[in-house]
Amino acid sequence: MKCRNCSAEIADNALICYRCGTATTEAKYQPAAARRASRSGLVATIVAIALIVVLFAVMGRIATGETSQWVRAAAVAVAVVIVALRAYARRRR
Repeated sequence: MKCRNCSAEIADNALICYRCGTATTEAKYQPAAARRASRSGLVATIVAIALIVVLFAVMGRIATGETSQWVRAAAVAVAVVIVALRAYARRRR
């Protein structure tokens, strides 16, 4: 058999040409296309980080006893929403 690139004579069962390194057959698997980071994912991450920072501030006030029960419930609800939104965004990919 002849190499399709350099026309060297190679064995019939060769996978690559010994002379130029060209593959004798097409690849079975193609590399995955590179993903581009979406702006919406970046915005969601920044919003989530900002909400987590606010949550830590509120939790710090809870530890000192300066907040009401309503604020505690709101902080927990925000944390649950953040986790749910991130899980949904990951599953959509």
